Amino acid sequence: MKTYLVGGAVRDELLGYPFHERDWVVVGATAEQMLEKGYQQVGKDFPVFLHPKSHEEYALARTERKSGKGYTGFICHSAPDVTLEEDLLRRDLTINAIAKDENGELVDPYNGQQDIENRVLRHVSAAFAEDPLRILRVARFAARYYHLGFRIADETLALMQQMVDVGEAGHLVPERVWKEIHSALTTQTPAEFFRVLRACGALKVLIPELDALFGVPQPKAHHPEIDTGEHIMLALQMAAQLSASTTMRYATLMHDLGKALTPADQWPKHYGHDVLGVKPVNVIGERLKVPKQFTELARLSAALHIRCHICQEMRPVKLLELIEAADAMRRPDRFEELLLVCEADIRGRKGFEEAAYPQARYLKQAFEAYKSVNPKQLVEQGFKGKVLGEELRKQRIDKIAEQLGR
Repeated sequence: MKTYLVGGAVRDELLGYPFHERDWVVVGATAEQMLEKGYQQVGKDFPVFLHPKSHEEYALARTERKSGKGYTGFICHSAPDVTLEEDLLRRDLTINAIAKDENGELVDPYNGQQDIENRVLRHVSAAFAEDPLRILRVARFAARYYHLGFRIADETLALMQQMVDVGEAGHLVPERVWKEIHSALTTQTPAEFFRVLRACGALKVLIPELDALFGVPQPKAHHPEIDTGEHIMLALQMAAQLSASTTMRYATLMHDLGKALTPADQWPKHYGHDVLGVKPVNVIGERLKVPKQFTELARLSAALHIRCHICQEMRPVKLLELIEAADAMRRPDRFEELLLVCEADIRGRKGFEEAAYPQARYLKQAFEAYKSVNPKQLVEQGFKGKVLGEELRKQRIDKIAEQLGR
């Protein structure tokens, strides 16, 4: 019975990259032996155990055989005679197929160290093609390590394309797709995740509304990058620089979906794309089971980003309506995130990376003026019912006008 540290902890230790979890594989043991030592079994499909003290995961060495569609269609075999090399062979990438024994010696049968040195994401074996979840995992690794210079091996990308072509990506369940998307949104370069999915054809399967933006032109004067899909990638990358918030980053990704739905004979202009963009945000949210707070901010960003951009041209009454449409009084933190999405939209264009976004400060001033009117004072002055609402609205408009010198 021998225990090895495997996977991400070994990979990131070799990279000098921070990691928080450690996974272990146990060779030469049975489930009964693990239970006798006080480990708690948690795996149903294959034996995974929690260490009695550290609570880290220890899995018995295993092999897998494809038995159905999707990432759950496997029969797993674990037994004392399964070797470490056999266990590592079933892993996705060579950089994840390195083990370290109790003496600190590395076991690297598939040249993962060489691929780490060369900054290559390469599949271990042809068995990679049996699990469609690996398409998303490779895209996430590409995003996570892009800033370190990693690229996907040509043969691995080609295999991912073949998997999409035969329909494997269509068997991914929404919860796992969303989990990988959310993980990608936490990386330094989340746009790379979606670029990889598009390169292998998976984006068209999983988020066709987003894929449809590529090839849709925009006015060159406002968008030197022209292509709407490329703008979204630039905006998402800017969002990652502006905030660590994954809700804000997701909303940036979703805010321009309406541009694929405007009449093609009006392109490169996109009149009404803000209104048109709300429905696809909702559709994606339902299909991928996106958490409510992500869809809410994305929907708000799609509907209101144009109005935020032109806020300095608005009359005070229109500013009041914008503040209320954003539900800023009840959700001030979300209002702040909406303004960050709008800033990412403006700065996510070629040549505009350092552009100022004075609209954010302008709207914050208008909001402060809006908040300064106290409804309780109006009630104390005798206002009530419909008249109270009218007076509250009037005074808020006056305060906004006063604050902004309008």
